[in-house]
Amino acid sequence: MMKRLLVILVLALLKKTSGAQNSIQYISLDDAITASVSYNDATKLSELQVRLAEAKVRQTDAIFLPQAIFSYAASTTNNSLNAFAFKLQQQSISATDFNPKSLNNPSATADYSAKVELRQPLVNIDMLYQRKAAAIQVEVHQLISSRTKDYLRFETKKAYLQLQMGYDEYKVLNEALATSQSVYKNSRDYYDQGLIQKSDLLNAELHVMNIQTLTKNIRSGIEEASDALSLLMGRPTGTTYTADSITLADTSITDNATIPGERSDFRAMEKGMESYDMMIKSSKMSYLPTLNAFASWQSNDKNIFAFNANSYFAGVQFSWKLFNGNRTKSTISQLGLEKEIIAKQLDQQKKEAHLQINHSRRELSDASFLMRQQQLAVFQASEALRILRDRYEQGLVKTSDVLAAQTQLSEQKIGYVHAVFKYNLAAASLEFLLSTK
Repeated sequence: MMKRLLVILVLALLKKTSGAQNSIQYISLDDAITASVSYNDATKLSELQVRLAEAKVRQTDAIFLPQAIFSYAASTTNNSLNAFAFKLQQQSISATDFNPKSLNNPSATADYSAKVELRQPLVNIDMLYQRKAAAIQVEVHQLISSRTKDYLRFETKKAYLQLQMGYDEYKVLNEALATSQSVYKNSRDYYDQGLIQKSDLLNAELHVMNIQTLTKNIRSGIEEASDALSLLMGRPTGTTYTADSITLADTSITDNATIPGERSDFRAMEKGMESYDMMIKSSKMSYLPTLNAFASWQSNDKNIFAFNANSYFAGVQFSWKLFNGNRTKSTISQLGLEKEIIAKQLDQQKKEAHLQINHSRRELSDASFLMRQQQLAVFQASEALRILRDRYEQGLVKTSDVLAAQTQLSEQKIGYVHAVFKYNLAAASLEFLLSTK
């Protein structure tokens, strides 16, 4: 209930100071993550890459399906050989066509030809492995898409933590502002009674102004964090978000976890190497012969759109490429080297991930220690301020002493807020590094 009241209070202060520049909207971390994973441009791009890979697999359906081609050609010639061939195709040869004069000097001869061709692949082993390689590429891009979403979850958590930190800093500064204004009011009363010098009053007023400036900067930081969150969620900027109160992340799951071999980016690279294996096998299979069937139906006539002379042509072609200038051998060598490069990159990436995990664990440990230190510092600074305010009301200490104590307390509270942020950020980083989704 108190947390809810605090959020309402902060909202009221934001409305009062920033007017109607930005709309204000509450958002939970889960809703922010869902929106960023669903609508961020990086997600859309990765999904398009998956669809593109699937389209490339569908292109390889050609190794099973027949091809059909229809063509219609109109030709004319007075070439001896072609003119005689036209008449043969039109089945219109007569005895007069064998006259040497007609054979050597034919008149213009027209031919209108309609043709339907069918081609059916039968045995193309190399293309089968190319199809397998293309199918593996779909898995590669699916895994890349999964890792992209993991990264967006991490970035969204980071932006949300920054928003929470901004509101906690705002709360600390508003508490400090209330204390400073109270000290300023007392200083004004003491000055009117001639109990303190004007310099003390001016110091109190200056202190209030400094905190107001810091509060304004924090408010701008909240708006910037909100804009960053909007950008991640694929929404227009200009909305100021309110967030849940910050809590410590649960790190029990990642305490003893080691770098996962099933992490999606690692698996994507491993699948990439499998794809290269299929491409290498495809290149090796190109040494083998291929078998394909073909057939055609053709009609020829001297009149347009007439189909009197029909013929067909069908067969099976056995083809064996015996030598292609070492091109296949060079291709196999190139693919092998490219696969080796990916293997080296995967090994390097795993080593870097191991270093990042160790770094995040150290940051988590350091932040945990810092939180304990800051909690103690906040308690001590609170006690120091309480004692000085009691003595100040009795006229035993200067205004500057109280203001210095209040500043110290604010610094320690903000230090604790920063320590919590670092702890939660390190926990989010570990979760990202150890994710196997």
